[in-house]
Amino acid sequence: MAEEAGRERGGVAPVRPTVKARYPLTSIETSMRWRREDGSALDPWIRTHQRLGATLVSAAPESQVMTGTVAEWERWTGPAFPETGDYVIPEGLALLHVDRESDEGVYQEPNVWMRHR
Repeated sequence: MAEEAGRERGGVAPVRPTVKARYPLTSIETSMRWRREDGSALDPWIRTHQRLGATLVSAAPESQVMTGTVAEWERWTGPAFPETGDYVIPEGLALLHVDRESDEGVYQEPNVWMRHR
């Protein structure tokens, strides 16, 4: 019974890789494979989870989807979005897609799934 309960303590969690914001044009699948010379994960937040015993499970390319009007995105992020297209935003892990015709910006934040035991 105690052994069974111990197996259930872990869980799977989406982890936001902090270094990924420096590389918004790189896919989450690619960036999650990046390693330092010592073989540990390049991303410090992924490394922290790994030191706590977690393992990488898979990419979560659309972990969160956030939408807003063009004016809201301009207010939230600072830059102007003068035409339809994809934009790099401050601290974004991916590009913001702006559609001026529909007056909407859509940001799909990627994360990685990690299993804690």
